[in-house]
Amino acid sequence: MFKILVIAYYYPPMGLSGVQRVLKFTKYMKQFGWEPTVITAGKTAYYAHDKSLMEEAEKAEIKIVRTDGKDPNSLLANRGTVKMPRESIRKLFGRASKTVFIPDNKKFWANKAYKVAKKILSEDEFDMIFVSVPPFSQFQMAVKLKMKFDIPLIVDYRDSWLDNHFAFYPTPYHRWKNKKLEYAALRYADKVIVVNRKIKEKLLRNYQFLSFGDVEIIPHGFDLEDFNNVKPIKFKERKLRILYSGIFYENITPKYFLKAFKELSEERPDITENIELHFIGHFRKENKKLVKKLKLFESVIEHGYLCHKEAVRYLLSMDVLWMMLGEGKSMNMVAAGKLFEYFGTRKPIIGCVPEGASKVALKNYGASFITKPSDIKAIKDVFVKVYNLFQRNALPTPNEEFVMEHERKHLTHRLVKEFQFHLKEIS
Repeated sequence: MFKILVIAYYYPPMGLSGVQRVLKFTKYMKQFGWEPTVITAGKTAYYAHDKSLMEEAEKAEIKIVRTDGKDPNSLLANRGTVKMPRESIRKLFGRASKTVFIPDNKKFWANKAYKVAKKILSEDEFDMIFVSVPPFSQFQMAVKLKMKFDIPLIVDYRDSWLDNHFAFYPTPYHRWKNKKLEYAALRYADKVIVVNRKIKEKLLRNYQFLSFGDVEIIPHGFDLEDFNNVKPIKFKERKLRILYSGIFYENITPKYFLKAFKELSEERPDITENIELHFIGHFRKENKKLVKKLKLFESVIEHGYLCHKEAVRYLLSMDVLWMMLGEGKSMNMVAAGKLFEYFGTRKPIIGCVPEGASKVALKNYGASFITKPSDIKAIKDVFVKVYNLFQRNALPTPNEEFVMEHERKHLTHRLVKEFQFHLKEIS
């Protein structure tokens, strides 16, 4: 087997969608001749921990090396799973952190992980280094390893670095410094993987030393194994059940969706009394207040955070899934990981999204009802359309070929081909 050192701060037992891309890649690498060793965070405080994802990594017999750092998550590790604060507070702390730490506050962990990785690479022979970002400080750390040990480096962009939807630059210096750091890191990357075409186009515009072939698109996906032998929930009443899975943050909000439903409930109560709106994930206090204000108690069902295995069960039990992205800066580059897991269910999807990567993916999926994020009238019309199709058992089915292009094992095979191709180039 070839041996690959994988650097990924976000990895089980941490939960949420950010950990799954690397987990699934490492799960299937051995089947294609590559044995991963994963360097990741030790015990951390985080918004979610998922035992089922950790069990998946253990079942795949992935070698995991954990290291603690002085990043906030590690320093607060004894708090375990922490409650997600109000969005205004989360944003305030996030901006303070981005003002003080460049490129991010995980740089302290990256420094510690570098020492651990250096020891591993000194004691054993590896064929490749693979780093998944964000956090971007670990990209810098991976570059140092490449330079010291002369090992090929492949970087995987789950989100863009410069001007991503979380970016905050309090001064022109902050933006300049981030761009300079990204430029320097990309200079040493042997291959760049991105999750969608928008990120690829931005990298090629910003860093003209990159050629078209230097950047490969491997999208997010779903794991077919997650959907096997899952028993859907049996409901007593036949109602149209619509589910949102995930968290709300920045300008990703249920506000317009709920307001559209409220208006429809006043105009067509005969429809809304036969619809349930389900939410999985951290719904947060401000959204609960909105439900109370709109008096939608009977229609909104909140399940809280569920482990991935149980969340998939709910996805498969619903009639329609809902996806939302706000219209803020750089949202056109976002194609959320959960959207591609939605694809694996083959369920119809209501997508309230701006122009960009997510809208393109939804169109290609086929079984989609797409509106602008804040267009309450359009969302209301979609409710009516979807309900009428549901009543006639005529909800659309997706493009199966498009769905299977996003299966995790297939995507890992594509990634490994990039590894193999690069080894042939340098041999």
